Amino acid sequence: MPSMRAVVYRVAAAGPDDVSGVETLLQNGLEPKSVVAVLGKTEGNGCVNDFTRGFATRSFEALFARYGVSDASIVMSGGTEGALSPHWTVFARSEVADDAGRALAIGTARTDDLPVEHLGRVGQIAMVAAGVRKAMADAGIDDPEDLHFVQIKCPLITLARANEAAARGETPITRDTLKSMGYSRGASALGAAVALRELDLQNIADTDVCNRFELYSDRTSVSSGVELCGHEIIVLGMSSRWSGPLSIDHAVMADAIDTQAIRTTLSRLPAGSITAVLAKAEADTAGMIRGKRHTMLDDSDISSTRHARAFVGGVLAGIFGMTDIYVSGGAEHQGPSGGGPVSIIVQRDG
Repeated sequence: MPSMRAVVYRVAAAGPDDVSGVETLLQNGLEPKSVVAVLGKTEGNGCVNDFTRGFATRSFEALFARYGVSDASIVMSGGTEGALSPHWTVFARSEVADDAGRALAIGTARTDDLPVEHLGRVGQIAMVAAGVRKAMADAGIDDPEDLHFVQIKCPLITLARANEAAARGETPITRDTLKSMGYSRGASALGAAVALRELDLQNIADTDVCNRFELYSDRTSVSSGVELCGHEIIVLGMSSRWSGPLSIDHAVMADAIDTQAIRTTLSRLPAGSITAVLAKAEADTAGMIRGKRHTMLDDSDISSTRHARAFVGGVLAGIFGMTDIYVSGGAEHQGPSGGGPVSIIVQRDG
């Protein structure tokens, strides 16, 4: 019986508009219409005014348009602090004649545009939960336990969007654009948790978003940006309907230096080469790491999310021996405070 097969490429980027490495893949045989998603780490500040994300997105849209591709999910995460390397991770899938086994599965979904007044509230949670379920179906993953990574790109509130809502008589959760990023990430993560059966939607209130941090998903990464109004959703997991040499598993770091959780996950994966590492990072809100004070939250010059990306990026680079790692900051409801999920894709030997 035919099966689906995934391929994953890590491609260096000389700048947010450098898509030449991906174009080389297309010229050398990668079927353009097999590409379903691109995750990017760009070298901006990761904040509201990080235009490297939009620049990169437009660059990929232009590239794919030349090859007749219009539906690939493009998710850009700003911030390559420390020694993190700007890069793209390209996900493709195709039907093959191989018998199905148990291998990496990829699914994607998009939601409608989110009404601004729903951002950071239960309305957004419900929308994202439905979107994640749709992406799971697209991947052929029935059991949420088989899902090991959910990537969501969510919108934020700009002043113009806040004014538009006010003109309709609606009140956004905040008019602070930077704070809106956290609310959007948090509600999106809770939506994924609902889809993964980690939480029950009926037990979540508007006021829980960015307040009750004991509520979280341990397999979700969310980035917020000004470049979209809906949600881009990518899910990665294991499915018996897929074939090929790629496998994925995830760890949950209890804190920013929890290397043992990652090593335990590596021991479960088959022997092979590391294809991609996808992680979240955030400063512990208690201001401590294993009883020692950190100053990430006290720095008024540099956002704590930038400190956390650099710090966790260094920890992961030391484990994996590579710097082109996807480390995303802003981990509201994405793993325990100060820790976070890390997903690892391995290509089996042989």
